[in-house]
Amino acid sequence: MSSRIIPLAAFLLLVALLVVGLKIADKKTQIPSPLIDKPVPEFDLPVLGQAEQRMSAESFLGRPYLVNFWGSWCVTCRVEHPVITQLARMGVVDVVGLNFRDEEQDALAWLRRFGNPYSVTLVDFDGRTSIDFGVYAAPETFLVDSSGKIVFKHLGQMTMEVIETEILPRLASMESGT
Repeated sequence: MSSRIIPLAAFLLLVALLVVGLKIADKKTQIPSPLIDKPVPEFDLPVLGQAEQRMSAESFLGRPYLVNFWGSWCVTCRVEHPVITQLARMGVVDVVGLNFRDEEQDALAWLRRFGNPYSVTLVDFDGRTSIDFGVYAAPETFLVDSSGKIVFKHLGQMTMEVIETEILPRLASMESGT
């Protein structure tokens, strides 16, 4: 009898650990950012494939936008890409790509292969701007209001649920002025 109980108890313990681990992993996407309600960090970055053209935080003032940090080396970025594309097609907010720690040719090839949902893609080759934003790893996404203030951060893969429950309501409240 006890020879059957020990494996069953071990199995139940492993299941419990798995459940706890999944709950902890889910909370990773809920890490608060110290940048919420603060201005976007200053940056001056080249446009992907057009190094002579540069953009800064001031380039985006006057309209809300979403900054999506991604890399061609990032497996999760590939998984979330259709969702970012769908959001861009909705036309409710400009989606700015921020490609970091990537090779230019790899990033361009990735966009050609999977489609380019970004209104513009900026390049952070050395990762300094990513550090200023407090980016842990790709993908990470920030919603910025028209005055240049960060109002929301999502760590990890963007989903339609996050868009529907976090992004769209915040955009609606910006539009209504509440």
